[in-house]
Amino acid sequence: MREIIHFSHANGFPVSTYRKLFGLLEDDFELRAVERYGHHPDYPVTREWPHLVEQLLASIDERYREPVWLVGHSLGGFLSLMAALRRPARVRGVLMLDSPVIAGWRASLLKAAQALGLDERPSPAAAAKRRRTHWPDAESVWQHFKSKPNFAVWDEEVLRDYVEHGTEATGKAQERRLRFERQVEYDIYRTLPTSLGRQLAGGAPVPVAFIAGTRSREVRQCGMGATRRLVGEHLRFIEGGHLYPMEQPGQTAVLVRELIGAMRAAGH
Repeated sequence: MREIIHFSHANGFPVSTYRKLFGLLEDDFELRAVERYGHHPDYPVTREWPHLVEQLLASIDERYREPVWLVGHSLGGFLSLMAALRRPARVRGVLMLDSPVIAGWRASLLKAAQALGLDERPSPAAAAKRRRTHWPDAESVWQHFKSKPNFAVWDEEVLRDYVEHGTEATGKAQERRLRFERQVEYDIYRTLPTSLGRQLAGGAPVPVAFIAGTRSREVRQCGMGATRRLVGEHLRFIEGGHLYPMEQPGQTAVLVRELIGAMRAAGH
């Protein structure tokens, strides 16, 4: 019987964007997920994301009886770790894909910036606020994202999946719009958790692993000190930026399999 991975997506990217990564893992794991965080009225976006964690935990409670592996990218990595802190009995281990823990002076600085409304500029929030939301047809969506440097380096199949599943028909001719609401993406960036470092001062109750992108701006901004202390030897680097699962789904799958194996062995 295949083990279960419950996967949580990055901010702005519905989980269907990761179809190729899931396909590369499905021989060994059963992949399940929440399709979009922040869009359910029962689980609104608020500071520190408590309701998004509740959305993840509700999904786990609804689907499984036994503990499962939690794997998450960016936003999803944080939610996975926070869910494990809240309900460790439901989790076998957590694998965070480029979700560096914000701790120490960086967490204090971010908390102050949030209180003063100065946190938008250094984060992707400003870009999210201006993000284009509508296109005349699917080909226009493809051309739009393919022309942007951050998307041009994506695996082509993954970008096709994002064009198809990250947008939806509006009912007006062939028009497409983003499925992940721009305001929700913006609100998530503006409410980043600043208390995780304190919560993890004594370590985590389950094994935790981390894969960092070698060119990740988020890793540079947040530092790796707290993350290294948390994961120990369960740390790997992959060539790429913050969105390396979209750039290198094959290598990402290899490291996901490797690190879950390492956590499994460490748990015995």
